Amino acid sequence: MLLRFSMLNQDSKVALAAVAGRQQGRVTWEQIRQLGVPKGTVSLWLRQGYLHRRLPRVYAVGHPAGGVEADLAEALLYAGPGAMLSHGTAAWWWGLLDEQPRLIHVSTPRQRRSQPGNKVHSRRGCERVLHKGFPVTTLPQTLVDLADERPLRTVRRALAKADYAVILDVRAIEAELGRGRTGSAKLRTALIEHQPRLAMTKSRLEVLMVELCEKGELVLPDINVYVDGWQVDALWREQRIAVELDGYGNHHTPAQLRRDRRKELALRSAGFIPVRYSEEQLEQLAPEVIADLRRLGAGRR
Repeated sequence: MLLRFSMLNQDSKVALAAVAGRQQGRVTWEQIRQLGVPKGTVSLWLRQGYLHRRLPRVYAVGHPAGGVEADLAEALLYAGPGAMLSHGTAAWWWGLLDEQPRLIHVSTPRQRRSQPGNKVHSRRGCERVLHKGFPVTTLPQTLVDLADERPLRTVRRALAKADYAVILDVRAIEAELGRGRTGSAKLRTALIEHQPRLAMTKSRLEVLMVELCEKGELVLPDINVYVDGWQVDALWREQRIAVELDGYGNHHTPAQLRRDRRKELALRSAGFIPVRYSEEQLEQLAPEVIADLRRLGAGRR
């Protein structure tokens, strides 16, 4: 009898491992029960450390360790059938945000409470697609949701990154806006002000520089391009202006200063005028920076 129980136990583990293997090592209580595993066996596996509770009715199989994809999988499993990554998490998974949001956002047609580290949005009739192995909201819906939560600057950059990745469908986005959803007004403004070169920015300061040039009606610079092996934050090639942007706390060590001097010499040797603006100048002295660039020859667009 004990031998038979052991064999059934082992067979159940093999079946459960197969399910977990398709879900980043995570399974739900319902999936365990569908395999015919008795409640007593589940309790035993929890005591033995074979199963580990992660979220309500969601378990890690074998060990609790995981990673980003395991965390996404368990959030989706908790939200139930029909769930999808959404809002900032979907935007990040689409490649429209550089950093993963602190909370994992999922949308589901079911009623689920949010959990620590997971924000659940209950919504019906939300279309989902498969992207890089996970169900996510469609790109237009993702952008509408992003516009509802993030500032215009972030939405504009997301549009630029979608354009750069050749996944931007303006007509599909406009169709989504026609439904009067929250975030539509901001996304519509972002479409009107769409600037593809924002996709090349790597920092908030570089975004500020592009916005400053737009505000001052200056020729827009190329962002993060190379001159004689040196990467330049903002370059006006025709006007021969090379701008470096210094954030708070940057470029203060002796090594950084020596590198800056070498870079400036190389840029002058290549026929460019090296210029530096600090974060404080971009934020608090924008009119003066605009006037300075105009004097240097950046001119009007």
